[in-house]
Amino acid sequence: MRKLSMDELGRKTVDEFKQSAKNPILIVLDNIRSMHNVGSVFRTADAFLAEGICLCGYTPQPPHRDIHKTALGATETVDWIYFPHTIDAVRQLKEQGYRIYGIEQTQGSISLEEFSITGDKTALVFGNEVEGVDQEVLQLCDGCIEIPQLGMKHSLNISVAAGIVLWEMVRASIHHT
Repeated sequence: MRKLSMDELGRKTVDEFKQSAKNPILIVLDNIRSMHNVGSVFRTADAFLAEGICLCGYTPQPPHRDIHKTALGATETVDWIYFPHTIDAVRQLKEQGYRIYGIEQTQGSISLEEFSITGDKTALVFGNEVEGVDQEVLQLCDGCIEIPQLGMKHSLNISVAAGIVLWEMVRASIHHT
């Protein structure tokens, strides 16, 4: 067994990435504090060909060296837009026909393994590292998705949660040739 070289990995160029068909998934970051978390979400969005990211509230925006440190160039490939208020982003996305799901533990939330992606335009709202998704934003969501957790802790770092949820959303659509 040997590692594959960069040439063997078949990485897309920035132009190839921009031209690629994207998965109809938008990521909404609701008042994320950590630039490293933001950079990691950019990298995950790139890996799974997400449509883009909405950075909301005090969520840090590129360009910034701490975002770039973990994004590793993904801020150049993944489209993003800034909204001063998460609620405005969610309202606009609903008007554009997106189904909105908070990634949060709520009464009536759907466990991730039971959630069925329909192929509809979907926006996933990830909340603040301490407070989670704002309650006012949750009121506008079409539902909430919860990641099952079996240990003592019942929360995950936002960048870890984004990786888990994005993988689950796109894995059925991956076709190996």
